[in-house]
Amino acid sequence: MAKVRFLMIGVGGMGREHIRRLLNVPEAEIVALSDPSDKAINLVKETYPELANIAVYADYQEAISQSGADAAVIVSPHSMHFEQGMACLDGGLHVLMEKPFVSGSDHAEQIIAHAKKQNRHLAVAYQRHLMGPYMYIRDLIEKGELGKINYICAYQAQRWLIGATGSWRQNLALSCGGQLNDSGSHLLDVVLWVTGLEPESVSAVIENHGREVDIDSAVTVRFKGGAIATFNVVGSASISWHEDVSIHGDKGSVLFRNNKILVAREGEKSLTEVSVEELPASSDPDIDFVDLVLGRVSEAAAPSSSGLRIARLTEAAWESAANGSKVISLSE
Repeated sequence: MAKVRFLMIGVGGMGREHIRRLLNVPEAEIVALSDPSDKAINLVKETYPELANIAVYADYQEAISQSGADAAVIVSPHSMHFEQGMACLDGGLHVLMEKPFVSGSDHAEQIIAHAKKQNRHLAVAYQRHLMGPYMYIRDLIEKGELGKINYICAYQAQRWLIGATGSWRQNLALSCGGQLNDSGSHLLDVVLWVTGLEPESVSAVIENHGREVDIDSAVTVRFKGGAIATFNVVGSASISWHEDVSIHGDKGSVLFRNNKILVAREGEKSLTEVSVEELPASSDPDIDFVDLVLGRVSEAAAPSSSGLRIARLTEAAWESAANGSKVISLSE
């Protein structure tokens, strides 16, 4: 296979971002667009004139059977991911799924098993697995420079309550959850990924602010081995975006402050900022997925198992909050 031919399912804002990335990958070719919105399709063609004559399908099932694609990128509302992903796998396509993967852990387990049965690749577009700052932090921890991880504090604030008002993201039937399941999904994922820790139990307090989905979440996680983490996902903030992650081990600490990394290694009582030059080169999920399909890498940077573990953690947080912050066990 000289090129990977892509079908794009869902071409709204994030769909156009995937298109932009793929158009810069020599080994990728976009052969079809599928979206029921004429406005979204027309905006893609206006933005990318090289796709002016591309095949367009309102029905994704027709697109799967008629487009001649090798792979699909699914960027539709969350509740549609499972059905569309299963159909793509049935049609012989490899699938790159936007976060937060599919609607719940049961569906995640089913689609992972189906991808294995169909012998097709299935990955999640958690882009932080390919971003220099997070790769640096993961490498720091894997090398043991922080020692045994004891405590993690992860904080994310976004003007999501107001910014997503009226959109499908605050429609439970389409989004399958609120801010914790949306931007918060990235925060949960990156902490689990960089630390390699496995959640053991969860408790949570959640505020919906009158909406049908979660807006603000305070989630406490106990990991196997004893580490504790607090996840503070604030969707009611007045600011557009801010994120902090602090990781403390028995030998050192690393603090992430809106793309700035500060480190204190063993014996150091103060933090030192890490220069940009020290960070690994960044990539993105689309480049990584092309490499995966072409056999250049053996596993996706964010494999489908990433989506499953975040689904389990998120569901446990929702269950805890619905039951008065009851501690929910995640042990097998």
